[in-house]
Amino acid sequence: MITADLDIAVSHLRDLINGARRIVPFTGAGISTECGIPDFRSPGGLWTKNRPIPFDDYMASEEARDEAWRRRWAIDETFAKARPGRGHLALASLYKSGKAPALITQNIDNLHQASGIAAQDVIELHGNTTYALCMNCAQRHELPGIRATFEASGRAPDCSCGGVIKTATVSFGQPMPVAAMQRAQALASDCDLFLSVGSSLAVWPAAGIPLLAKRNGATLVIVNREPTEFDEFADLVVRNDIGDALAAFVTH
Repeated sequence: MITADLDIAVSHLRDLINGARRIVPFTGAGISTECGIPDFRSPGGLWTKNRPIPFDDYMASEEARDEAWRRRWAIDETFAKARPGRGHLALASLYKSGKAPALITQNIDNLHQASGIAAQDVIELHGNTTYALCMNCAQRHELPGIRATFEASGRAPDCSCGGVIKTATVSFGQPMPVAAMQRAQALASDCDLFLSVGSSLAVWPAAGIPLLAKRNGATLVIVNREPTEFDEFADLVVRNDIGDALAAFVTH
């Protein structure tokens, strides 16, 4: 069923949530746009202004790393000011109710954690841009210290072990996090309601997770303003503003 009628959509979604035993939410960039965070692929998105820097280039070139950090600082205020939106709060309410054991996200903005979902229960398939990691020893590095060094010298620091420091995001050409993918697949295989919220479902392998849930017997709901390639497989497609569609489910 595909509907753009908000009242009908909310009513159907409420029935599905009330009847579900185990819900797994899966989110993409669309849930964060009302929070002021632009997505990457849409017209005017971040990747229409700057070509993404592949992982191999980042690791091989100091100039590429410097450019990557300059881009990160250019959007730093946007990420720092962002607060969870209605969609985040609605999914946090499902989590706090005990119906959703965890949440899978393609987002890197840390807003699900800020909404009240425990960090260990936010499965980040594409990483997190609010801190950095050493690509050699995996030591965590906080961004303010990296920025101070960068602004003083024009260069991002290396780790004390000599390794390259990079935001804890998954770049083009970088391997997907194995543990996160395995956990996401396990959750998708053992739920009876899978909610895909704000994702274009165009980026693989993450896009395959909703289909995995459907193949394992889950009811599939897609909440997204624009059509997706998987709409024909969904039991309910809600084509409305995400905050409007989920606001009624905010309970905490």
